[in-house]
Amino acid sequence: MAYSAFALLRHAFNGHNGWKPAWRSPKPQAEYDIVIIGGGGHGLATAYYLAKNHGVRRIAVLEKGWLGGGNTGRNTTTIRSNYFYPESAALYDLSVRLYENLSRELNYNVMFSQRGLMFLVHSEPEMEIAARTVNAMRLNGVDAELLDRDAVRKRAPVLNFRDDARYPIHGGVFQGRAGTARHDAVAWGYARAADRQGVDIIQNCEVTGLLIENGICKGVETSKGRIRAGRVGGAVAGHSSVLAGMGGFQLPIQSYALQAFVSEPLKPVIDTVAFSPATGTYFCQSDKGGLVIGGALDRVPSYGQRGNMPVQEQVLSGLIEMAPALAKVKLLRHWAGNVDVTPDSSPLIGPTPLEGLFINCGWGTGGFKAIPAGGYLFAHLLATGNHHAISRPFDLDRFARGALIDEGAASGIAH
Repeated sequence: MAYSAFALLRHAFNGHNGWKPAWRSPKPQAEYDIVIIGGGGHGLATAYYLAKNHGVRRIAVLEKGWLGGGNTGRNTTTIRSNYFYPESAALYDLSVRLYENLSRELNYNVMFSQRGLMFLVHSEPEMEIAARTVNAMRLNGVDAELLDRDAVRKRAPVLNFRDDARYPIHGGVFQGRAGTARHDAVAWGYARAADRQGVDIIQNCEVTGLLIENGICKGVETSKGRIRAGRVGGAVAGHSSVLAGMGGFQLPIQSYALQAFVSEPLKPVIDTVAFSPATGTYFCQSDKGGLVIGGALDRVPSYGQRGNMPVQEQVLSGLIEMAPALAKVKLLRHWAGNVDVTPDSSPLIGPTPLEGLFINCGWGTGGFKAIPAGGYLFAHLLATGNHHAISRPFDLDRFARGALIDEGAASGIAH
C-alpha cells in the first residue's frame, strides 16, 4: 500500500494506528502439504518460491521465536559469489542474480548495494594464486578483476599501505557485483510476499518432535499441537543437528558461534567490502555510517549467541592492521550467530535418511548471501522430490561418494 507524505506524518503522530500487519498471524491448521521448520531467510524464501514457482498452496512456516531472529539477523550482510569450484560458483552466483532483482520481485526494498568486495593479497606468490583465482571465477561465469597495489589504494585509501605494515598489500581480487543488503528487510520482504501467496507463518511455535509413522516423517509435534504434512523441510541453521537427532540420525555438522561487530557512525571511509585472508578480518560501512566488522569462527562448539573478549581482540586487531586509522573508533554492538559447519564448509541440500524429511543447512558463515538461492533450490526439491541441477552436488551423499566441495582448500574462503 502506498502512502502520501501527509499520511505518513499523520500515522507517525497517532502511533501508526490503522496500519495493517505486513503478514498474518494465523493459528496452525491440522495438516499442510509442506511444513517448513525455521522462520529465517531460507525458510521464508523456500515458502515463497514453493507458492510462486510451484503452485503449492498449503504451506506452513514454523518459527520457535520471531522471524529472522536467528542467523538472518545476526550476520554482516555480505553477498558475493567469488568461489573457485564450478559447483559453488553456480550456487552462489544464482543467489547474487536473484538478489539483483529481489526488491522488484518482492515489491520490498531489501537495500541491496552492489559496492563490490576486495579480497586482499599480501605477497608476490599470493598474487600468482590470485591471478589463477580470477581466471577460475571468469571461467565459472563470475565477474572478477585482478587489482595491483595502486588500484586497491584507489578503491580503499583507508587501508594500510605503510612500508612497515605486517601484511603489506600487493594487490587484490575484486568482484564488482558483490555487496550488502539489509538483513531484516530480506526476511520481512520474503515473509510479506509469502503471506500474500497464502503461506501460514506461525511464530512462537516450537517444534518439539517429528511425527514418524512406519519409518516416514508425516509431520511435526509442536508447542501448539500436532501438525501433519506431506513433506517436512528443515532450515534451522545451527540447530540442524538437533533436528537430525529428532529423526534418529546424525549429520556431519558442527555448530559454532560466529561473532560480529558494529561501530559508532563515521563519515564515509570505505565504499566497498574489504577482506584480509592474513588476519581473517573483513569490514564495510553501513548506510548509517557504522563499520560492520567480522572475522573467523570461534572454534569452540557452541549453540550460544554471545560474543567473547578473545575473539573480539583477534578480529579487531586484524581490523587495526588492515586500517590503522580506525584504531580509536568505538564499538556500539557485539553479538554472535549460531552457524552450522560441514567438513568441507559447503551446504547440505537434499533428503535425509528419514523419508519425508528434507534439509537445507550447513551454510556455515555464508547463509545470508545464499538466502534467495537456498530458498529457490529447496523449494524445487520439496515440490518435486528431485534435485535441481545446481543443488545436486550438495546432497548429503557427497560424503559417501568422496565428492567434497572444499572451498577452504581451493580458494582460501571457507564460507
